[in-house]
Amino acid sequence: MSIPQTFIQELLARADVVEIVGRYVQLKKGGANFMGLCPFHGEKSPSFSVSPTKQFYHCFGCGKNGNAISFLMDHVGMNFVEAVKDLAQQYGMQVPEDDASPQDRARAIEQREKQATLTDVLEKAGEAYRKQLKATPHAVDYLKGRGLSGEIAKVYGLGYAPEGWRSLASVFPNYDEPLLVESGLVITNVDEDTGEEKRYDRFRDRIMFPIRNVKGECIGFGGRVLGDGTPKYLNSPETPVFSKGRELYGLFEARTALREQGFVLVTEGYMDVVALAQLGFPNAVATLGTACTPDHVQKLFRFTDSVVFSFDGDAAGRRAARKALDGALPYASDVRSVKFLFLPPEHDPDSYIRAFGKEAFSRYISEAVPLSRFLIDAARDGCDLNTAEGRAHLASNARPLWGQLPEGALKLQLLSELADLVQLSSRELTDLWNPPAQPQHAEHGKRYTKNSEKSGLYEGKYQGYGAKPYKKSAPRQGLRVAPNSRADHAARLLLGQMAAWDVLSGEDHAMLCELPPPHGPLFIWLESQLHEHGPQPWVALREGLREHEQEELALRLMSGPGAQSLDDNPDFQHELRDLLNRMLVERLKGLETEAIEAAKTDPGALDRYRELQKRRRELESAA
Repeated sequence: MSIPQTFIQELLARADVVEIVGRYVQLKKGGANFMGLCPFHGEKSPSFSVSPTKQFYHCFGCGKNGNAISFLMDHVGMNFVEAVKDLAQQYGMQVPEDDASPQDRARAIEQREKQATLTDVLEKAGEAYRKQLKATPHAVDYLKGRGLSGEIAKVYGLGYAPEGWRSLASVFPNYDEPLLVESGLVITNVDEDTGEEKRYDRFRDRIMFPIRNVKGECIGFGGRVLGDGTPKYLNSPETPVFSKGRELYGLFEARTALREQGFVLVTEGYMDVVALAQLGFPNAVATLGTACTPDHVQKLFRFTDSVVFSFDGDAAGRRAARKALDGALPYASDVRSVKFLFLPPEHDPDSYIRAFGKEAFSRYISEAVPLSRFLIDAARDGCDLNTAEGRAHLASNARPLWGQLPEGALKLQLLSELADLVQLSSRELTDLWNPPAQPQHAEHGKRYTKNSEKSGLYEGKYQGYGAKPYKKSAPRQGLRVAPNSRADHAARLLLGQMAAWDVLSGEDHAMLCELPPPHGPLFIWLESQLHEHGPQPWVALREGLREHEQEELALRLMSGPGAQSLDDNPDFQHELRDLLNRMLVERLKGLETEAIEAAKTDPGALDRYRELQKRRRELESAA
């Protein structure tokens, strides 16, 4: 859905960012602003400032900043539309859908009502399961035998589904209600002989683990057998509110711990998550009986920049890790960390901690295999590097893996390591994977080289057979013209390849969105479009910009010669990263000056100055 910018402005004008942030962060008045410990990175002294006049928050430590909407997105994990709707509901506002037809609006309203109703049904079932657990000694004994306390069971809302085939009939008087089937709580079968429909509970004699979305709403269940029955775990089916490929068990409960611990531990089962939380690792989550997907990884990176996947050390664990690698590669930027933890075959996380202790498990996590090493191990698996054939096999295996990585230092370093293993230079390996086009002489069809300069021709590509050769005095075809400013340059690159926005760091986002008009508002709009619609080509963005305040700027940037062939630019990511680093350095210099001025009245500003200076020097040394 498209939300009018005017409504966003009105919503932010009515919302109180201090109130919104204060629900999650303990704030204290400090001068004109409120201060607290940053929820986005670990710190001991408060550097997180919330301004009631600017309706903006900013961390002088990690650079994270934004408004009430971005806080709900970054801290609570909502997407843009979810954050706007949630904020609007809190302030009694109705989100308009002016671009939708009456039929589309009616369907959207019906869908939202159905989702709310399904969630209500699931919440009611969860409450019944929790009550049943308290009244079932053998289920309580099972959890105690697994070392779980009543307190941790309460935190995760554990329950018990009794043995009866229609136990939910006592919870829902209208057991024939279609919503019970649609929510996944009840199964229907038609008798082939009589044609009679039979209904029965999906979950029977199982420990129940409610699955919650990032807002804490129950959207499904996982049920575990108490004994040796099969299947060991039974999950809710796909429903309008539940998708296994997008949701993670325990993420709602772990969201605060992820900030405090600095990483998320992804496990393979519900019991692992709950047991780990009790044993000192509340930052654990689990996939829902499916392989880790890119959607899972993207959602995790909303909460933390460090992900550790935990798998059994057997062959099945290695296969699962390989799938997780595929899901993680597109998001493994230079500012993020992905690792793979392989436990001994005889242990899961729960048993390992109980056998060796919390500190030993922490050390084990710290020694987990980095994504770079696991990628190389996966590529060389089954390859004999003592032979030319084995090295060629490695190059073939590595190409699709390496190609999924976002551009940056990590990708360049891996290229060098892979090239060494294959016994080629980095240039030879990239030429092997992406053979350079061989320019042809326009009139004779022959290869065009520097020797052609003897005849006064300009070295470059021709437009086709029979085209006239370029003269040295002519401008080179397709050469990008430098824009008027770095902000222009960044806007043109991101409008041309919108998907690049998603792999930028929070520091990059803040810097771009804080630029003065017209560039800052354009980047804010671009970010909202990505959250709302996902990556879009320029033609689609062009339609969305009609009558927008920044339409003229965007058209100027995208209509000039410098905007041609952006998709064909092999140095796009390098160009963008170098540009943003230069812009960040200039921004940090300005913030340093402000911090020095503020130090005259605020001694704490000196600490902020040192942090800003340290970050600037890091960027300058990386240039």
